[in-house]
Amino acid sequence: MVSAGIQRLRNHHSNAVAWEEGVHRTIAVAITTAMLTTAAVAQNRPSTTAMTCQQAASLVYARGAIVLGTGGYTYDRFVRDRSFCQVTEALESAWVPTRDTPTCFVGYRCYEPSRDDLFEKW
Repeated sequence: MVSAGIQRLRNHHSNAVAWEEGVHRTIAVAITTAMLTTAAVAQNRPSTTAMTCQQAASLVYARGAIVLGTGGYTYDRFVRDRSFCQVTEALESAWVPTRDTPTCFVGYRCYEPSRDDLFEKW
């Protein structure tokens, strides 16, 4: 009788240890996944200030649409043509600083025009 009670305690303890190890494994996987996701999000974007004007413009043309750093903590999305904008958006010329020139035409930015833009942009 005593032996059966001890065996039940051992089985219970064994199950509790297995459950605890499973919880630890799940937490470890969750932390690892979060760290990998954060690392992917925190990757540096290409910076126009580290490129020549031709390199920056070629990158926008080749990708069609790309987010580029423009110095410091600033960045923007640049596009090759209107096909990379939403249906309701229009284009405006995009000029950025590059390694070899302070104002380089790299393509366009998409923007949502307002009613006032009919008179201000032209």
